[in-house]
Formats: sequence, C-alpha cells, structure tokens
Amino acid sequence: MLLNGIRIISFCHFLQGPAGAQYLADMGADVIKVEPIDGAHERRWSGADVFVEGISGFYLCANRNKRSIGIDLKSEAGREVARRLIAGADVVMENFRPGVFSKLGFSEAELRAINPKLIFASASGFGSTGPMAQKPGQDILVQARSGLISVTGTPNGGPTPVGAAIVDQHGGALLAIGILGALVRRLREGVGTRVEASLLNAGLDLQGEALVNFFAGGMTRDILQRESNLATWFHAAPYGVYPTTDGHVVISLCDASVLAEALDCDALREIAGVDRYRERDEYARRLCAATAPFSRDELGERLDSHAIWWAPIHFYDDLLSDPQIQHAEVFREVTVRGRTVHLVNHPNRYDGAVPELRVLALEIGEHTHEIMGELGYDAAEIDRLVAARAVAASRQPQALAEAV
Repeated sequence: MLLNGIRIISFCHFLQGPAGAQYLADMGADVIKVEPIDGAHERRWSGADVFVEGISGFYLCANRNKRSIGIDLKSEAGREVARRLIAGADVVMENFRPGVFSKLGFSEAELRAINPKLIFASASGFGSTGPMAQKPGQDILVQARSGLISVTGTPNGGPTPVGAAIVDQHGGALLAIGILGALVRRLREGVGTRVEASLLNAGLDLQGEALVNFFAGGMTRDILQRESNLATWFHAAPYGVYPTTDGHVVISLCDASVLAEALDCDALREIAGVDRYRERDEYARRLCAATAPFSRDELGERLDSHAIWWAPIHFYDDLLSDPQIQHAEVFREVTVRGRTVHLVNHPNRYDGAVPELRVLALEIGEHTHEIMGELGYDAAEIDRLVAARAVAASRQPQALAEAV
C-alpha cells in the first residue's frame, strides 16, 4: 500500500482525529492508537446508543486498521512507553484541547528532542491560539459558528443543521491531507513539520464556493431567503428538491425549455426565458406543481429521455441495495463478536482496489504486548507495567499469539 513503512502514533479521540488517522491507516500506515487505560471516549459513547455486542458504533466508524495500546499518560512509566513509541515514529497525532498534550509532557519542543524529524499534527475545535482556543469544539457548534446552519435553512424557515457530522469528517480528511504533505516534504527536505487542523476552518472550507460568492457579490443575509424547494441561495432554479407521488427527487441546473418539454408543462414554457436566479422562487413553485403528479420512476424516465440531471432522494435503508454503491464497494460486512455489521469503506481506490481491512482492535490495549515487544520490553517488564496500571493490555501474550 501507499504508506507501508510509515508509523503513526495517534493520541486521538472523538471523531475528527480518529477519522484522520483512519484514512492514513487504510492507506497502509502502521497506526498505533494510544488510549487511556479505561479506553478512548468513543468506546463508551455512541449515537442512538448503538453498541454491537458491546462495541460502540462510534468507535467502529473511525478506528479501522489501527493497533491499540492502553497507556496512562499521567504516570511516568506510562509516559516513558509513549516516549519510546514517539522515538520510532514518523508522525504523532493528537486532538486534545490546546495545551493539554504539552502539560502531559509532550510539547513540540519535547517531541523534537525525542525525534527531530517528527511530523507533529494537532487537530482542535478552533485552533491552538486566539480568543476561542480553549472553547470546546464539536461538529454542531462549528456548523453554527461557521454559518453552515444558517445557509442550510432560511431566515424565515429558521436555521437547519446538516443531518450528519460532516465538519468532523471533513476536518479529519483535511488533517490527513496535511500529514501527507508533510511526509512528502520530509522525503524531499529531510525535516519535520508542525501540522494544525481545526473544525472551524473545516466548516468554513466546506463552504468555499458559497462564501466567495457571498462576499464578492456584496450580499446581505436577505439573499438567503428562498422557496423551500431550492437547495441553496446561490444557484439558479431549478437546483433543488421536488415532490413526486411516491417520494422526492432533486433536479439540477438544466435548460429551462428542455425541462418544460420533458414535463410537457405550459406553466414552465411560459417562464422558460426568465432569469432563473432572480425569479427562482416562482420557477420553483411552478416546477413543484409540475412534478407532483408523476411517480418517481415516471418522472425519471422523462428527465432521462431529455438528458436532464436528476437523482432520487434515498433514505439510508435504500443504500445497501443501490447498484452503483454495491459496485463501488462502499460498504464492508464485518463480523463483530459473532454479529455482522456494515462499515463504510475507505473512499478511494488504489490500483483499482479498495484498501483491505487488516486489523480492527475491538478491545482496549489489544496490541499492547505486541507493540511493547517491538519497543524492546520483555515479557516480565510488560507484566510489571500492566500490574502497575501504567499500561493496559486486554490479552495475555499467549492468547494474542493464538488469535494471530
């Protein structure tokens, strides 16, 4: 794989950091997840209280292809284990609140003393400096502060949050991109890099097109008001959601006369020549009335016959049977303690293949013995540190060997 031979030590929890580390792990990096001895936060919490045989759905979504070691970073013995890990690493990732990792004894200067060419990557809510640096960072908080909730809704209809943690996920992808760039720089120049990513910047980055248009166009918030069918404030109609007798579809930008012909609609023919941005509300209202009598399949056939861009609106329970999603191998069936679940695969293909699932650490410290052995600890030392609770190990060495 692309990152074979790259070792990444991840001191990450929640979603942004773990998602970033998972992208890199999927690409072949040896990602070692350092957890507190009672486990990372995402092991103990899950949206909708979903646990698969005791394993959090939240944990399963962002911790694929990582090995796990449990370390008490508040103990000197535990910190020494962490220092040994860092000494042999290419990358260290962390997403504690700014300053916390330094207080644990791992400031940038201390990390550089251990490993001068180290890439040190941090993810936070609002960045490491500034008036909000110490504020809690979470997806919905950033959706609000970045303006995303306001533009997804309308001034009259009210703010509307996005229905998934897209800022966290995008923040993880941006963190991974920064680390990949730093790895290339180290290959070229032989130096380490400090990489910083934040949820606030990720939330704003998601809206680059809209933000540039808003400010360059001298807009005010009044421009956000629009007919409820329209998806955004800055696209001309019909760009949006329209009803059918058995569901909804989206219709994208298209030639107005061709759309009127496809639907055989005089009401649309009458306004085919208008400015469909300035008259977007009226156009959307007429199109809404025109699509409503058709079933989704009937409407789709008409739109397809005129090469109009459209898509059915699917619910999650439609996705597993979608032929393109099946072909793209977006989901992977995984057996978790005897129960089969669907995980979302890595989004890219490399040389035509989706990255394989190499490991899934279901237990806290599942690879502690293995990792510490690689660091030069003998079995007696590992047992002593486990007994002192400086590290956590879920399995005894012989059990691990049998599992392998």
